Amino acid sequence: MSGHSKWSTIKHKKAATDARRGKMFSKILKEITVATRVGGPDPKGNPRLRTALLEARSNSVPGDNIDRAVKKGTGELAAEVYEEVIYEGYGPGGVAILVEGLTDNRNRTAGEIRHIFARNGGNLGDSGCVSWMFTRRGYFAIERKEMDEEKFMELAVELGADDVAIEEEAYEIYTPMEDFITVQEELERRGIPVAAKELAMVPQTWIDVPRDKVNQLLRLMEALEDHDDAQKVWGNQHIDESVLEAQSR
Repeated sequence: MSGHSKWSTIKHKKAATDARRGKMFSKILKEITVATRVGGPDPKGNPRLRTALLEARSNSVPGDNIDRAVKKGTGELAAEVYEEVIYEGYGPGGVAILVEGLTDNRNRTAGEIRHIFARNGGNLGDSGCVSWMFTRRGYFAIERKEMDEEKFMELAVELGADDVAIEEEAYEIYTPMEDFITVQEELERRGIPVAAKELAMVPQTWIDVPRDKVNQLLRLMEALEDHDDAQKVWGNQHIDESVLEAQSR
């Protein structure tokens, strides 16, 4: 059983993300363009593009925008050339932070990310300083109202989950990275609503954040997520759900 829930963190992020849908669309479309350029325009043979398209559809990104992003990736339309970058560091309370990004100017982005860390009580570290703590895995959250606990456990076994968590509001399923698309399609086939899903960088260990560091850490995480070149921001923070809920109000 997973020791810490992602669901409370996702709810907090969603509350912030809903107010920034335009920026979120831009990040998803950038990922579609890069995924197409790297692996081709056929989602059946390009798992990365397939995942990006699923994320786009689940977030109601307009179809015309998706088509243009794919054409930018194939070269049919002009587009910036983005480079994949990863930044690693520590935030308030000793939280390990991993930033995955796409940039057309590595030096500019590195300087700006370093400044965000420093301004919000963190430190940008060297390559490899925290990435070893994280493993990419599939993650799904199903609200508890959808089924009882016994049915959920049966479902998790049938889906081949390698870890689960039962929280107050949601059931959580973790899968190997390579099974993410298969599990997503099987949940859709069964008509089971999914409250959240992502290919997540899941930490091997978690750190409890002192209450007096929570506000500063959240400011850092949100500033990083707001940066145009940051695609995903991961951390190994564990924050009491009541504290997160208070921050979301």
